[in-house]
Amino acid sequence: MLDELGTAIAGGELPPGSVLRLEELQVRYGASRTVAREVVRALETMRLTSSKRRVGVTVREHAEWNHYDPRVIRWQLDGPQRQSALRTLTELRSAIEPSAARFAALRATPEQRGRLRALGSRLASTAKARDLTTFLGHDIDFHDLLLSASGNPMFAQLSEVVAEVLTGRTGHGLMPPEPQPEAVALHQEVAYAVDRGEPDRAERAMRDIVIQARDEMVELSG
Repeated sequence: MLDELGTAIAGGELPPGSVLRLEELQVRYGASRTVAREVVRALETMRLTSSKRRVGVTVREHAEWNHYDPRVIRWQLDGPQRQSALRTLTELRSAIEPSAARFAALRATPEQRGRLRALGSRLASTAKARDLTTFLGHDIDFHDLLLSASGNPMFAQLSEVVAEVLTGRTGHGLMPPEPQPEAVALHQEVAYAVDRGEPDRAERAMRDIVIQARDEMVELSG
């Protein structure tokens, strides 16, 4: 019920200002009153809705949503506003990840540097095998580690956001059947630059990764 209702809100089927009655939600989704209440509370924590006595549950304006919640991101990527959501998320990545790579080159621990190199190698081997599922897992781990290695906890908390973007690209066919060799090479370039403590090089390579991802999504979405 949560995913269905969340997708309806995030996708615009239930636009801002829509009023939802608890009893109507129970009937619509065949849910108990307890379950319906729990779903409403979950939506409120994401700031998708607000509740008022004698009014009901009201869908909030888009600008008021918690756009960093991974579930909100997932629902937007599953709906008709996918292109707009991907553009917004790519702009966020462009602003954050190159800086995270720069700081990782300055602050990463020896263990983090070694793990990043290893993940770069795994991305290369799974790309050649066209194993997109395993590739996605390594890609998520790579970006998660990079954000953590920046030493900035606010960057690190964006890991789930980036993971949803990467997962959405693969799940919605916005990845080529075989990851581009240039993209894989850029990931290895980031790992090498971080390992060598070269912040300018790491930042430049990560910026190129985000730009290439953006261009691939535009091309594959037609």
